[in-house]
Amino acid sequence: MEFIDVIKARTSVREYSEKQVEEEKIIYVLECARLAPSSANKQCWRFIVIQNKVTIEQIAKTTIINRWLKTTPVLIVACADPTDSGTVNSIEYYTVDVSIALEHIILAATNLGLGTCWVAEFNEEKLKELLEVPKRIRIVALTPLGYLVDKKGITEQITKTLLKSNKRKTLDEIVHHEQW
Repeated sequence: MEFIDVIKARTSVREYSEKQVEEEKIIYVLECARLAPSSANKQCWRFIVIQNKVTIEQIAKTTIINRWLKTTPVLIVACADPTDSGTVNSIEYYTVDVSIALEHIILAATNLGLGTCWVAEFNEEKLKELLEVPKRIRIVALTPLGYLVDKKGITEQITKTLLKSNKRKTLDEIVHHEQW
């Protein structure tokens, strides 16, 4: 698949089949994350891969908005060690570095025919307690990882309608040339 086709195929998936994700595919997407660029090559990211259904269900219950996570066979929690990163132009780069690495996971998964969804809405304190994450570590985002269901259910339909997530801005709306 051409790279732009992978990007176009990527979508936020909120319902997953019960089919288990092969271990080699999990390792592949994590390897893609490992190869991501980072500020000063410090590689501050850390990932928690969760396949235990009970733990995934507990995480899904930590916020009302993420109850749908319970359908995923794999959940990746993208974390950062801020002490292993830096600040540039008043931007804490651990968030940028982890975001780049997580996007590598998401695009690699798409290329393998797996679904993902960037999850930014979560209760960090509850997750840190549940997963025994050290205090200095920050949870930046989550993504489920799994095979798509054959037929989209009500969760997908409602979410797509509410978010109107199919509409993309044009280049003219987002690109400036030479100056603002």
